Amino acid sequence: MLDKAAKAEDNGPSGIGAIGVIGLGYVGLPFAMAFVRRGFSVIGIDVDTRKLEMLKSGKSYVRDVADAEIANALAAGKLAVSSRFSLLTEASSIVICVPTPLTAEQAPDLSFLTNACRQLEPHLQQGQLVIIESTTYPGTTREVVQPLLELGGLRAGESFYLAYSPERIDPGNTDTPVEDVPKVVSGLTALCLKRVVSLYSTVFSQVVPVSSTDTAEAAKLLENSFRLVNISFINEFAKLCDQLHLDIWEVIRAAGTKPYGFMSFHPGPGIGGHCIPVDPLYMQWKARGAGTESRFIELSRDMNESIPSYIVSRVEQLLLPERALAGSNILICGVTYKRDVADLRESSALLLMELLHLAGVAVAYYDPYIPTVRIGQASWNSIALTDAAIAAADCVLIHTDHAALPIGQIMEHAAAIYDTRNVTRGRSSRGKLARLGDGSQL
Repeated sequence: MLDKAAKAEDNGPSGIGAIGVIGLGYVGLPFAMAFVRRGFSVIGIDVDTRKLEMLKSGKSYVRDVADAEIANALAAGKLAVSSRFSLLTEASSIVICVPTPLTAEQAPDLSFLTNACRQLEPHLQQGQLVIIESTTYPGTTREVVQPLLELGGLRAGESFYLAYSPERIDPGNTDTPVEDVPKVVSGLTALCLKRVVSLYSTVFSQVVPVSSTDTAEAAKLLENSFRLVNISFINEFAKLCDQLHLDIWEVIRAAGTKPYGFMSFHPGPGIGGHCIPVDPLYMQWKARGAGTESRFIELSRDMNESIPSYIVSRVEQLLLPERALAGSNILICGVTYKRDVADLRESSALLLMELLHLAGVAVAYYDPYIPTVRIGQASWNSIALTDAAIAAADCVLIHTDHAALPIGQIMEHAAAIYDTRNVTRGRSSRGKLARLGDGSQL
């Protein structure tokens, strides 16, 4: 049965059955549409009825996927979406793209992944290929996923194939299609690896096989641990530059002229999203289970978490002596973790808003992607960014540099601006202006 399935996959999309995708979120939906664009039929599975209703009506809730693409795929019979795992019996390959967040204790939360495996297992068929895309710690595919999928008697590498390939979706990146991002792949056995290479080579421009699922799992954690460490370090360097009255942005530009041995990172209000603040802690958790740990990851997390408090202190200094922080009006522009992405997960704006609120600040915010923010019992609605609203604020705090943010309008009407993204550089302001790491003597 395995050899027959493998032969069918070698024939390309015309010889392959439908592709199942479990989890149609920021990763799964763009991933599913990448397969559709290559001529595959896709069965999308999600437990969120709201998402399914939107998709069935031809609407996308992920900015990187257009409504028209969904509607066309549905009309052509290339996309079917449902909450019924039983439909996956018709798929030749099944890709799992569910979230892997952290628990309240900062440990890996594999509940979405294990639930998906438990619901898939009764419908798993002889010869099917199962690929895990969810980010996780080394050993998860072997130690967690494999036993769950084998509960019914099928054996990975003998009765079905099992592979791991870490997702590399970059939300909001319209310059690089997902198909053009090199794809690291691994298999539980040599046959499993052969199957995933064969399938993914029909969709992705470059497939990078590695020796084990543990290696592929660790590679994704290295990618994002590297970014956590370097972004946290440049934020620390920005704080140093403030104290030394140097401009971090000029320092970075100068260092960036070196043609080797230097990679530019930029400071900001804190690291957010579903990957960088989370993935390194999966590695830290695994390392501690082996009796060791990463001091770099621990220090970087502490630095990242300190940045919102540092920004509040700088805003307070910017307001003085005219205004105290308590009782002031602060307008935050942009609350998502990243430019032009409607995603609040782990956004430092949430902690910023909470800290300002607790300090007695009247907080308002503007974000074209986020209509409402709720933190505990408090809630805010995005305001209209009018001249009057800008002028009414004691300080405009630029947190996220959305493309639609009217920088010129803010510069013209704001009494004070604290810019965490360097978008005001080179512009004149009628009021006070300071940028994160610019060395202003506040």
